[in-house]
Amino acid sequence: MGKRYGLAVYLAGAVAARVGDEMSGPALMLAGFAVTGSAAAGSALLAGVTISAVVGGPVLGLLLDRVERPGWLLAGALGLYGGGLGLVLLGLGRVPFAVVLGLAVVVGVAGPAVAGGWTAQLSRLVPGGVPERVNALDAMTFGAASLAGPALAGSVAEGAGAAGAVVVAGVLIWVAVPVAWGLPGVSAGREAAGGGFAAGVRFVAGNPALRRATFTSASCCVAQGVLTACVPLLGERSLGGAARGAVLLSCAAGAGLVANCVLACLVVAPDAVIRLGALVQAAGLALAATGRPAALIGAALLIGAGEGPQLTALFAIRHRESPDHLRSQIFTTGASMKITGFAVGAALAGPLAARSLPGALLLAAGVAVVAGVRGPGWL
Repeated sequence: MGKRYGLAVYLAGAVAARVGDEMSGPALMLAGFAVTGSAAAGSALLAGVTISAVVGGPVLGLLLDRVERPGWLLAGALGLYGGGLGLVLLGLGRVPFAVVLGLAVVVGVAGPAVAGGWTAQLSRLVPGGVPERVNALDAMTFGAASLAGPALAGSVAEGAGAAGAVVVAGVLIWVAVPVAWGLPGVSAGREAAGGGFAAGVRFVAGNPALRRATFTSASCCVAQGVLTACVPLLGERSLGGAARGAVLLSCAAGAGLVANCVLACLVVAPDAVIRLGALVQAAGLALAATGRPAALIGAALLIGAGEGPQLTALFAIRHRESPDHLRSQIFTTGASMKITGFAVGAALAGPLAARSLPGALLLAAGVAVVAGVRGPGWL
């Protein structure tokens, strides 16, 4: 497989898996809301499928750094993730909700495979360092997925019901399985991964640039989790339907893609981009608290303009700072912290949004402000 072809296949698989992943959260949330009639139940499912990443990320990263064919392991994790979504759907309304929630937690262990586990393999396709252009293309697959995923979830949910959206999400993740299976193996002479389960965590904690970037991005994910959990209520109260709230997430993703294109023409230190991105997201979340339709669209655009470049900058820092023998652990550990932060935000937002939707969004804005103003300076 040539370098150009290998990168194209890598990006195609990444888009399929990440669109399915981005669909899964809104689809599960809409399915939970449709079956139970409770926004808290929907946000609980979203939190359940993401919270277990705190364990899944480091474990998956350790294994990826040690096996000769990491693609095979990724393929298995993706298969578990896609199939598990179907099992969660089958359980809704048929077994006690606590059982369904527990299953969602188990399925979520494989979540970091879609994000950090996949991106960590990029250096095998472009040995000698990941160029900025390639890093930006990889980060933009997240933007494309964030644009397509929620919109697809909303449109499928309106046309075929929330259950149909969950099924489509699982199928898209499965589409990426053969692509993951074919990823290159470990090059000869690579230093073996050492230090056990916590090696990646210790390296991130001991590296100032990684520590600050991880804290800021994970804190922003708490805010993003709050926003996502509020989307059905925002859609229902301001846009004419709960499923229409997913359009806000697509608007944010579109703005993120445009902002990344603009950023590619500038020379800005990635460490500064991460901090600025947090403050821009905070402004967008505060605007969303007004609840007015036009303001919600503007808020989504602001949030995306901060989130998209922040992710590209985060990947640049990880590629720059990570030693090869710990690369997968560092990427999946970072991904697990972000996913867990998202889960915490979603879990907090459900009950809070039921009482005060503006209050939940203002809380998210405050978290993003702390991440941008304090994060890089106090760690």
